[in-house]
Amino acid sequence: MFAAVLDTCVLWPSLQRDLLLSLAAEGVYRPLWSDRILEELEYEEARKLEDRGATAEQAQVRAAALIGQMNGAFDDSCVTGWERLDGTYGLPDPDDEHVVAAAEFAGAGAIVTMNTKDFPSDRLPPSIGIQTPREFALNTVEVSPTAAAVAVRTLADRSGQQGRKRSPQSILDDLDRIYSMSEATMLIRPLIT
Repeated sequence: MFAAVLDTCVLWPSLQRDLLLSLAAEGVYRPLWSDRILEELEYEEARKLEDRGATAEQAQVRAAALIGQMNGAFDDSCVTGWERLDGTYGLPDPDDEHVVAAAEFAGAGAIVTMNTKDFPSDRLPPSIGIQTPREFALNTVEVSPTAAAVAVRTLADRSGQQGRKRSPQSILDDLDRIYSMSEATMLIRPLIT
């Protein structure tokens, strides 16, 4: 199965993260991350929640719960052993070296990131491509539009369990509007009834 490392910046926006992980739950690809990516995500998620009004303690508890849910749902996604490769790529931002190290060590075919300029292709192993979330969503949905439609329906069902029921169409609308994923959502819309 195709595997991709999801960078922190891709996992931080809630709906984008939920879509990408829901696609993975449908077996379209295997998500990967490192403990360092999860540490960064937990920190950024707590900051986001505090900015939205949660107390520091509430934010930390909810951010830790998110990481626990991700690890529980994808118990083989956290790459270990990448540390020996860290610092060997000469990336523009040395703080991004761990992402490539995890991808190479795990045999990932892609790194999904918003920071494409921080991962110049001439510094990466040739087997690893860089994709934005928009590109990755399209490529992944093209593999199985039916599985993608199931993933969006699951997102809608989960929103109801969280007390704010959303329709699959409204989720697709937000993916278009907020994340510019219109190419991917165009393939899913006809399959959502």
